[in-house]
Amino acid sequence: MDEKQLFDVALDAKSVLDANQRGKHTLPSAGPYTHQWLWDSCFIAIGLRHYDITRAQDEILSLLKAQWSNGMLPHMIFSSSDSHSKDKDIWRSWLSLYAPDDYATSGITQPPMLAEAIVQIGKKLDKQSMRSWYQTVYPALLKYHQWLYKERDPHHEGLVLQIHPYETGLDNTPPWIHELHEHHKPWWVRGIEKANLQRFGRLFRRDLKHIKSEERINDIDALLYYSALLRLRRKRYDIDLILKHSLFSIEDLTFNSIFIRANQHLVSIAKAIGREIDPELLAQFKRSEVALDNLWDAYSSQYYSRDHVSHKLIKIPTIATLMPLYAGCISKERAAALVKHLYSSQSFGTNYPIPSVPASSNWFQPTGYWQGPTWLNTNWLIIDGLKRYGFKDVAEAVSMSSVEMVQAHGCYEYFNPLDGTPAGIPNFSWTASLAIDLIQTSPSMNIKNIDKKLHVPVVDEIIETTEHVEAIN
Repeated sequence: MDEKQLFDVALDAKSVLDANQRGKHTLPSAGPYTHQWLWDSCFIAIGLRHYDITRAQDEILSLLKAQWSNGMLPHMIFSSSDSHSKDKDIWRSWLSLYAPDDYATSGITQPPMLAEAIVQIGKKLDKQSMRSWYQTVYPALLKYHQWLYKERDPHHEGLVLQIHPYETGLDNTPPWIHELHEHHKPWWVRGIEKANLQRFGRLFRRDLKHIKSEERINDIDALLYYSALLRLRRKRYDIDLILKHSLFSIEDLTFNSIFIRANQHLVSIAKAIGREIDPELLAQFKRSEVALDNLWDAYSSQYYSRDHVSHKLIKIPTIATLMPLYAGCISKERAAALVKHLYSSQSFGTNYPIPSVPASSNWFQPTGYWQGPTWLNTNWLIIDGLKRYGFKDVAEAVSMSSVEMVQAHGCYEYFNPLDGTPAGIPNFSWTASLAIDLIQTSPSMNIKNIDKKLHVPVVDEIIETTEHVEAIN
């Protein structure tokens, strides 16, 4: 692609982000995604920083306004519109004593991409503005990491656990579906399945009004997810009550890899502003890096998620096996072993990498949500890890392939890894944002003066903090 083609991609991506902007934050997409999502906003901010630094900062601060008093950052912040009262009533965040009074949210979190977004924004600021930015967000970020260790690493083993598939971000990733069917299939779901009445569940699914059913989670799994949500709600999102009679909880590989990298960023942020992190928390950071080794399976040369209770690996290969590259704490030898999977057509070496499960998997569906398609956000994470481990040619190839799909078809939610055709929701914000970032961070695709060409002035001064963030400080 020449510079004009690349700029056209960036311009189209900007138009998607503009159309999805709602005040201080950006929707993932119009249609089924009518609220704000945690890691979506983090990925969105990473692209916005290239041409509108103020809006990128707003995107992050809009997440912090709904932080729970215990430090949890919810994976969804609901729109204030009365038309979404049903969504709020499903989650009922107000049942928790820690939930904010002024915002309705979900009761769970999502992969902790916050530190990455904060640092990426900081790279676009001069030193003084960067420090001011870090000072603004540091207290909330620190509190979030402290919460993850306090509530999600109860035995101080280094790996944090997740209590619902939505917390992984990879909603219907096979290991979680497998565990749900093994350990959490209530009698009423079994009855619906046996009577073949699962289609009636579609009456309550808003997502299928916007997308083909074969490109989404199936009806029985959707019911299992809803059942798991109801259980958390009954426990008022109290982690002690949830784990007391836990049917399943998983130490998810993707989540933990992102968390390890986020810890590294937190250390860098603290150093930049002269803050000292408590030695015990630093020890926990180190423990997490060491504990990631427990998720390695030498026989298959892959990493897997692990059952929190039994400590058994859930040996169902997915794109998560590559996420330790992003964590950046594994050996060069392990990294090289993972990269080999990117060259195999039976694994992740598809025509348009990187599929969310390997092509040879029994789970593989080229357009089946998180059971086959290529997503730009997971590509972005792996590209970042590949670069830091020195696999720059591989990283560039994946970057080029990612942008080519967007250039050919637009900013779709995900893509068929076999032929690059689009699937999911069109005009998807993180696809747009990360396409801009991949173009700008690629040695062969960079567009000079993109901020000026997209007609958005770069603001050097730090944006004003909100009252909520000031209160956190």
